[in-house]
Amino acid sequence: MNRKDVAELAGSVGVGAWTAFGVLSMVVIGREGVPLFTDEDLLSWSVAHRPDMAVAVARGVTATGTGIVPYALVVLAGLLTGRTVRRRLLAAALATACLAAGQGLRYGVMTLIARPRPVRADWAGHASGWSFPSGHTTTAAITAGLVILAIGVRAPHGRSALCLAVGCWGVLVGMTRVYLGVHWFTDVLGGWLFAVGWLGVCLCAAAWWLPAWLLADSPDGAVPPREEHASRGSAS
Repeated sequence: MNRKDVAELAGSVGVGAWTAFGVLSMVVIGREGVPLFTDEDLLSWSVAHRPDMAVAVARGVTATGTGIVPYALVVLAGLLTGRTVRRRLLAAALATACLAAGQGLRYGVMTLIARPRPVRADWAGHASGWSFPSGHTTTAAITAGLVILAIGVRAPHGRSALCLAVGCWGVLVGMTRVYLGVHWFTDVLGGWLFAVGWLGVCLCAAAWWLPAWLLADSPDGAVPPREEHASRGSAS
């Protein structure tokens, strides 16, 4: 796929995800803190099925969705992406900026919506702040998406199992938030939608606006023939 196709696909996915997120947000605001559809059922099931080993595993998984771990993963993925030092550093910097900006925007939305969490008596883990959208879920999903993108760029063939494992980690972090009782399921769903929307916007922006010389593989920064030809064609 060329850069235009990537930008259009990413933009379409991002707009679709954020449209769904906007609808869900309006429903959450309209209900004024009242749980939605499956929220209470999934929380009740989680509270009733908490053997010590499962809780310990859930706490371990959920801990990887915040703090230094997501940033370490995206930096590592960025450094492994390019074939030159410049591209590796650029990829690591852009991935870090995408994650940090996504977290900041998510925090602003969370503060604006101000949805209460489930009652503290049902918690089996640490939590702070408002509930929607889930911060751990959003962070893990953005991280998983960036790592999968990096894998696709560096090794587009034969890495399905690794991408699946990374994707499953991103999903599991979100599910542990419900299992530990610190989020409603719709908080987690909102986090996933927000993350997909943000990744779509970032990828679309990168595909449209990053200059070709920054993306070049050659050590001297020369524009690859295909990109140079495309640039000349668009100029004419």
